[in-house]
Amino acid sequence: MKRIYYLYVIILGSIMIGCNPLEDINNEINANKPGVIEAVELTLTDDDYTEDIDDGGLGLDRTRFDSEDDAKTMLPDFLAELYPFLGDGSSVTVNYNLFIGNAEGVSDYSGADIYQLTNADYASTGSDAFGFYPNVYANEEIPAVLDAAITGATEGDIVLAKYEQYFENPEVGLANVYQASFPANFGDFENIDVLGAEGWTSQSGYAQGSGFNGGALANEDWLISPEIDLTGMTNLKFQINQEIDFLGDPSLFDVLISTDYTTGGDPMAATWTAVSFDKSLFGDMSLSEDIDFPYGGATIHVALKYSSTDSDSPRWRVESFAIKTIGVTGSTDKKGTHFVYDGGEWEVVDGVYFLSASDFDSMGEESGQPGRFNNFGSSTPAEDYLPTFLRLTEPWAYGQEEDEVIMVYDYFSSFSGAQIRGNRYTFTDGNWVGHEQVIRTSLQFGLEDGVWVPDNTIRYTLVASDYDLVATALLTEPGFEDAAGNLNSFGNFNRSGGSTNWSDEMVVTGLAIVLESLDPSAAEGQKYIITIATWAPGDSTEDFSLIKTGGEWVAN
Repeated sequence: MKRIYYLYVIILGSIMIGCNPLEDINNEINANKPGVIEAVELTLTDDDYTEDIDDGGLGLDRTRFDSEDDAKTMLPDFLAELYPFLGDGSSVTVNYNLFIGNAEGVSDYSGADIYQLTNADYASTGSDAFGFYPNVYANEEIPAVLDAAITGATEGDIVLAKYEQYFENPEVGLANVYQASFPANFGDFENIDVLGAEGWTSQSGYAQGSGFNGGALANEDWLISPEIDLTGMTNLKFQINQEIDFLGDPSLFDVLISTDYTTGGDPMAATWTAVSFDKSLFGDMSLSEDIDFPYGGATIHVALKYSSTDSDSPRWRVESFAIKTIGVTGSTDKKGTHFVYDGGEWEVVDGVYFLSASDFDSMGEESGQPGRFNNFGSSTPAEDYLPTFLRLTEPWAYGQEEDEVIMVYDYFSSFSGAQIRGNRYTFTDGNWVGHEQVIRTSLQFGLEDGVWVPDNTIRYTLVASDYDLVATALLTEPGFEDAAGNLNSFGNFNRSGGSTNWSDEMVVTGLAIVLESLDPSAAEGQKYIITIATWAPGDSTEDFSLIKTGGEWVAN
């Protein structure tokens, strides 16, 4: 078996490994060559989080990770830069700061089911527009909409109803029949990868198609809308808000329409027709003209087909696209209200507020401000804005000591995409203070095929009772009698040959017995590296790796 040697990092007082521990470590392991196998413990410092990536840091604007997934995504490259001398089989336990969530009960609202009101919903309330009029109190109209749209509601169900409300009375003109905005609707689309490792990704303010990664690469990727029913619609127009960079061959990408594609099907088996527009006009994010759209009465899918070659890799950013018809139009505010099903009726939840688009705009609409894309994110954290927003906005501007409100909002993470988050704010000593809890936790990473991957391996060294357990269990097992008797007498595994020798397979059998006793409820995929005492000849040790697979402990 391959032996795994350990590097023990001694922590004296408050001295911990910093943003570049190589200087400290190299003094102890200067004889090591690249590929040495070690087990290292690393505690991140503030600089590790905030230093630029080019300087060996993680490039964050805060000294924590917002989720374990973010840590799992970002730390592998950080570790590769930090420990180039380590080889496969090495492990690093990283101690880091983790934001673990908000006050109790907030997740009931940030994780609530979402109901987006439709044009038909607005019509059912007497509106002839695509949103509520300014003088309509939406929260009085929405319960009837939810009653009609949601069947089987049970006591205590919570729904976030999202809707549009006009700032001013709308005018007759072109109005949206269907609109997709990114990143909000990115998850509603099929993302089909036909060729290459690059393609469509969800970014902070748009969906992006790109085949560039250190150079132009051949790719083909489709982003296909849900089914769009245009029954009864006439005189349609299409408009797209987009940016096209590094344009070479314009035929590499298109907006395509199909009337015979089926969701989940093969796009190559359907008939697609391109929407015609001049692709050279969109060097900056800008709206196209209203393009004739002859699909009234049909049921369609819209596809954003992106492709690139090894020599030509344009970049296509799409903020939104819309299908329009003659109707009423005007500027609307994107809003939301939480409703709870109580006593057979949908009622507004008190003490919970969902931030609207205009709320985000009030916090600044320039680059790097929440109103830019109407969401918070890692570079625009909610806690930097909401206390001031509450202090300046009615009714919270008149807060009294220990008043509370739950604020729920759209959030975008470059690692996790579009989300809804929230927090509880309490009026304390004249200010609104958000509940926040950051803990110190750890993740273990293992180096496999030159790549650092999250690793749940537990290292364990057998103790005397473990050897007794194996010997007792196998003394009468056919094929194990002599070996188990020797183990019972000497308290180690004979690996020097002869009738009392333990083969690799026999050792794994014995260690499986130990693990079943030591960790009977271990999850599928749990790994152990177990150090055993051996006679080889002479006293020695060996490490064996086991994993729980199909409910059994087997060699890994």
